[in-house]
Amino acid sequence: MINVMLHGCKGRMGQAIEKIIENTEGMRVACGVDKAVDGTESYPAFTKISDCNVPADVVLDFSHFSAIPSLLEYCTEKNLPVVVATTSLGSEEEAAVMNAAEAIPVFYSFNMSLGINVIAELFSTIVPVLENDFDVEIIDNHHNKKKDSPSGTALLLADAINENCEKKKRYIYGRHTKDDDRTRDIIGIHSIRGGTTPGVHTVLFAGDDELIEITHTALSRNIFAKGAVKAAAFLAKQAKGLYSMKDLIALRK
Repeated sequence: MINVMLHGCKGRMGQAIEKIIENTEGMRVACGVDKAVDGTESYPAFTKISDCNVPADVVLDFSHFSAIPSLLEYCTEKNLPVVVATTSLGSEEEAAVMNAAEAIPVFYSFNMSLGINVIAELFSTIVPVLENDFDVEIIDNHHNKKKDSPSGTALLLADAINENCEKKKRYIYGRHTKDDDRTRDIIGIHSIRGGTTPGVHTVLFAGDDELIEITHTALSRNIFAKGAVKAAAFLAKQAKGLYSMKDLIALRK
């Protein structure tokens, strides 16, 4: 039995993950942490991670970037594997993730969807063929409650493209103040926010007289919850180090 500490248990993703775990054999929510804990939880829950004294095998985090430093400090002290699924991490939080991975198993990804990460893997085949003859644009479309822009997933896709470019490209975020010509040394990244859209990401490869579109649509948050639960089950068995969705995909090959 894998005992999971759910960090961010009262958020929308935390509650979705709780339901997935309830239907996952060999896994249970042992405890939870969230500033909005109200006593209605079916497991021991705490408003601060430093107060949590319930044993766990792995921590699954979907919280807020501001909570990441204290989370990693706690996990390092307790020698606990941790899945960091929170987005919008700044350079300081990302550095803390890398440092923690030197002591404990850490799983970190901008997006826990299998589909998005398979698309990112495809770029190793597509980009070397297209980079000199096609312009690249990325559009991320999310609900009106999403605060970060561009999305972490848009940046994940941009980075995956750039990793496979012979000549690295720079990122341009929107063009409302620009009047210069479009050149092939950039990746354009654009954000749309509105309604209840869980997430639609489109990568455009635009060439002369032809257009290639690769689109991923998240029909519900469950795809991220399922991916995070699979990551937690995987990470609970790993040695210290930094892991990502690439490692989960490799297991399926």
